[in-house]
Amino acid sequence: MKMSTKGRYAVMAMIDIGQHSGGNPVSLSEIAERQDISQEYLEQLFSKLRRFNLVESARGPGGGYKLARDAADIAMADIILAVDEELRFTRCSGDAVDGCVRGEQCSAHDLWSSLGRQMMYFLGSITLEDVVEKRNLALSATIKQAKDRYVRQEA
Repeated sequence: MKMSTKGRYAVMAMIDIGQHSGGNPVSLSEIAERQDISQEYLEQLFSKLRRFNLVESARGPGGGYKLARDAADIAMADIILAVDEELRFTRCSGDAVDGCVRGEQCSAHDLWSSLGRQMMYFLGSITLEDVVEKRNLALSATIKQAKDRYVRQEA
């Protein structure tokens, strides 16, 4: 599986806000310090998260970022997709064969493509609230609902 730091750091930062905001803005410098992530890198990520209506900014003293929606309405997949992250299990992109083996699908292509989709369905079934509240993720996942949601988005 390939996932760059964008997706991992965005998820970590959103969890940090969920844990520390109490409805109030959290500064990027606080997140950067707690999560050991560059503040400049967080600024880039938060510009994307804001465009996807996952966070909203507050200016001035005590400013920072807070969740734009309830944590129960933000899926982990939403965060990853907002920062242009793609979970890749194949060398090619999605179900395309460019970059696969000599312009053809490799023997495991369908397996890895299906695994990538299942991973996104799973991440779509886990909310920010689930993670912040440390719920048993395997039990709280409703894969069917997430699958229906993300299949519609792909169409």
